[in-house]
Amino acid sequence: MTPRRTARAAALGAALTVLATLPCVAAAQAAFGDRLVGEVGLGVYGRSEVVRDTGASTLVLPYAYADWGRVFARVDTLGVKTLPLGLGHLELVARISTEGWDADKPALRGLSDRKNPVPIGVGTLQRTAYGGFFLYAMHDLTSGGNFLEATWGTRFDLGRVALYPLLGLEHRTGAYVRHLYGVDAGESAASGYATWAPGASTVPMAGLAATVPISGPWAVQLQWRHRWLDSAIRDSPIVGTGSLDSGHVALTYEFK
Repeated sequence: MTPRRTARAAALGAALTVLATLPCVAAAQAAFGDRLVGEVGLGVYGRSEVVRDTGASTLVLPYAYADWGRVFARVDTLGVKTLPLGLGHLELVARISTEGWDADKPALRGLSDRKNPVPIGVGTLQRTAYGGFFLYAMHDLTSGGNFLEATWGTRFDLGRVALYPLLGLEHRTGAYVRHLYGVDAGESAASGYATWAPGASTVPMAGLAATVPISGPWAVQLQWRHRWLDSAIRDSPIVGTGSLDSGHVALTYEFK
């Protein structure tokens, strides 16, 4: 496994450690219930890569979309619910990001490795009659930039299968984008790529998730997301595509 994939596995594997602490935290949250509710299992996560010569990545890691008291895990987002807010709660959140990459390929010689962002901040899930709205505002501890995300999803039943169409927007400030896709003067001289100092980026997303029952509490969770990269990312000399696909397949057990 490459250093980049090892780092991703370590970062995403941290979700299992956090999940294991839920009983301790939830013990003091009687108003929110004292048991695990949701789906927990094992998943295969994949994504295309946008940086030249980095290929695609696939990881086998824990999966959790569950609540225990105030504490929750939503696949790549971990958090704690605090004060009531609208039709949900104000949440303290952290995102497990796998956007970093290693410059260990011939096409990237002369560039520096890019560490995974570490976004932390606030968020909320608003459950409405028109679907769920996931809203997050985070600060990245790695780049010093900021990340904003708004996602809408709703549910349709097709026989025994539940389908969840998804639409969203992701906004990254210039510091966040430059950390991942910029090329400074030193790197330009060493690699031959032109310098690139992009500003902020706003990327639309569309996706589809599904829950496919198997037997009893067992099910398969599927998700695919497509992002259309804007010029701040797409026009970087080290980026070789205009879009990004990601998704997962997970075998889960539902706790009620």
